[in-house]
Amino acid sequence: MIAILACLSAALAIAASAFGAHAAPSIQAADWLRTGGTYQLVHAVAALALAGLPGGTGPRWALLAGSTLFAATLYAMALGAPRWLGAITPLGGLLMIAGWLWAGWRFAKARD
Repeated sequence: MIAILACLSAALAIAASAFGAHAAPSIQAADWLRTGGTYQLVHAVAALALAGLPGGTGPRWALLAGSTLFAATLYAMALGAPRWLGAITPLGGLLMIAGWLWAGWRFAKARD
């Protein structure tokens, strides 16, 4: 299931970035779409790469949930949603950070 979600996340990231490059209504919107797409794509690939991590389901969910929340708020603002959504964006960043720390902890545990 998580691999399917990671693939869908990567596809959405590419679509959002392409829209930003070719049809965004403003430079600010294009920048939000590019930033969201970059973070979302990197973390979708990371979630797939962590498939072999023992006990790695939690970190993968954190990476996917965080990057989706982060990118979705930027995408929404780029498409005209209220800018107060930008206050939610850092929550996605915190989930991404937690996912990376969690993955590192799982790798350290696996070495023991």
